[in-house]
Amino acid sequence: MIQEFKFQEDAIKELCSKTNRLLEFNGNKTIIFKAPTGSGKTEMMAMFLQKLVEYRDDQKKFAFIWTAPRQLHIQSKERLEKSYSDSKALKCIYFEDLLDRQINDNEILFLNWESINKTDNVYIRENEQDFNLSAILENTREAGRNIILVIDESHHSAKTETSQELIQLIDPKVTIEVSATPNMQGDENVTVQREEVVKAGLIKEFIVINPEFQNEITKQTADILSFTSKGEENTDEFVLRKAIEKREELAKGFQELGININPLLLIQLPRKQQGEEDFKEEIEKILEKNHKITVKNGKLAIFLSEDKENLENISKNDNEVEVMIFKEAIAIGWDCPRASILALFRDWKSIQFSVQTVGRILRMPELKHYDNEELNTAFVYTSLEDLSIIEDITGKYFTIRYASRKKEYKSIELKSFHAKRFREETRLNPDFIRHFLQVADEMDLKNKIKMKAQDVSVQLLSDGKIQDIDKHHQVSDVQHVQRKQTVTEIQKIFDAFARESLLPDFFPEMRSVGRVKDAIHNFFKVKFPKEFTTASTRGQVIVLAKENIQLFRNAIDQAKKIYAENVGKQKREMVANEKWEVPFSRKYDNRFSKKDYKKSVLQPYFQPDNPPETEKNFAEFLNNTLKNVEWFFKNGESDGTSFAVKYKDNSGEEKLFFVDWIVKYKDGQIGLYDTKEGITAETAKYRAEGLASYIKSENKKGKKLVGGIVAPKDKTWRLNNKEKYEYTEDLKGWGYLE
Repeated sequence: MIQEFKFQEDAIKELCSKTNRLLEFNGNKTIIFKAPTGSGKTEMMAMFLQKLVEYRDDQKKFAFIWTAPRQLHIQSKERLEKSYSDSKALKCIYFEDLLDRQINDNEILFLNWESINKTDNVYIRENEQDFNLSAILENTREAGRNIILVIDESHHSAKTETSQELIQLIDPKVTIEVSATPNMQGDENVTVQREEVVKAGLIKEFIVINPEFQNEITKQTADILSFTSKGEENTDEFVLRKAIEKREELAKGFQELGININPLLLIQLPRKQQGEEDFKEEIEKILEKNHKITVKNGKLAIFLSEDKENLENISKNDNEVEVMIFKEAIAIGWDCPRASILALFRDWKSIQFSVQTVGRILRMPELKHYDNEELNTAFVYTSLEDLSIIEDITGKYFTIRYASRKKEYKSIELKSFHAKRFREETRLNPDFIRHFLQVADEMDLKNKIKMKAQDVSVQLLSDGKIQDIDKHHQVSDVQHVQRKQTVTEIQKIFDAFARESLLPDFFPEMRSVGRVKDAIHNFFKVKFPKEFTTASTRGQVIVLAKENIQLFRNAIDQAKKIYAENVGKQKREMVANEKWEVPFSRKYDNRFSKKDYKKSVLQPYFQPDNPPETEKNFAEFLNNTLKNVEWFFKNGESDGTSFAVKYKDNSGEEKLFFVDWIVKYKDGQIGLYDTKEGITAETAKYRAEGLASYIKSENKKGKKLVGGIVAPKDKTWRLNNKEKYEYTEDLKGWGYLE
């Protein structure tokens, strides 16, 4: 890399200075290198390593290990080899290239993080030839070399317990964690400011979301968009058309400047859910029918693990490909600076999308800004109702509201229990339909729902703007506009509603999804026999109407509970987790809102929009009033990531008690509290005694646990922590939580 930008030179000098300083100390030291997406992190690291070994006035010798997620280590190796093609300052190798069972002077060993992040893999496992990572590292140290570990895209790699064990195994003198969105703390930090990168012309100034959707949608009549019509442009077609029109505008802008650049539109496909049609085929049909863009005519490229088309030379500025379809494969490392537009298609619900994905459209194709501001802007077109930008996280579903555990959290290792699940307990059989109809009668669902719903609308973002994708929650100036859905879209939304309603208790496979839909259709046929003889779009519209959807969701949840209680009772088995920890992250749907509670161990703290008064007030009490609180955690209610103790009910059956609140005190004690009031406090006997028994048992093993049932009384919180639980309305015999 030819050094052209002062911010890069400054960062390299600072990396060299701080690395040399840390080399003088004992133990393992860490540098966090934070640089924005598009700033040239790999090139800066390449030059830094070269300067570290070339300009020395001491006799220190170095060996390097460079780890990266997925297949990024291959791309990194190729880039560094290109950087060192003239100087030959360092040698880039893979594990198979090692000589003499050691990393020699100024060699960089490139490893895929996932391939070594398993304690039984071929690199780690001992063998007769003594050719494993542990032996190689030992030989390297014996030769007097300082081992430097580089963890590229470290927010993907360095979180898990196994990862930390591997870092300990490698035992580097200095670890350099490289990321645009680091989530670690280091002994030293080197930061490249985004403003410097923008000023240098390397990346676009900001990202615009769905420009002018407000004007485009509101000028269309309701009749054109009514769900009763089957021939109109659906939402996905509309979003895709706007994205392609923007691509053509940018292409014209480059032509007017006399610049031969063909802007690229990236289309990210949703992950296929079980029971869904292949969305790739649907997008390809729209592109061919409406826009004459196909693989055959060279305008469409495919970048999928199972299908790759027209990818040769796609990164060249004048390549003829106009649109590329991908999933997550290019989110990290893929580089095509002419890419300027991203179209996102997901489920009907909101999701968060990745900094790394959006980063693919941030780079400037000629590393400079233009007089035409549109060419200095990245564009996102999406059918999402809402979105935020986050660092990559693993999981099947992404939702708009995401909280993560505080970095300063320290292990608490509580013994927790969860029920082992059996197949019939996670999939619905026809009994579910009977349970749903029973619940519908008990809830008087027929008379509570509003039958006048005429259509289904989704809210699309309009004219949003993002200035810095490496910071969370930076979408600004955003508006929303409603767009009515077609018959096909309503069916998809209804299918997604049925699928989502099964989670987290039941696996959303096709048969179970079908049971939920059949239960709802049966409800309409039974309760409104003259209006609904078969499943119909109108019934789906009534379910999805904003005034009805929560009623149906509640009925499904209650029916699931009854179903679960009646299936697999004889097979229930409790499994202990001896080292339960507060989960690293938790996702919330749009029924939750953010509260500014700094003492919540998950940040930000999300509270249900209509929480029980006891939950609402106790959270405020923990955050603002209770003394000596270091942090608190609002526990979940079902899955294995939530904390639970065992107890026996009045029939002697063993059950789980998901305690509401876990509180860490500054003196090291851990409080386990469950908020009750009125009838719930009156009927808490067996749960309370199970919790008291658990606390007593664990304290004998050296834990420092306190807790019990808490209830509000006269603007105070009263506590019952006795082994024999008794309740009276005046809370006689209960102590005070203070």
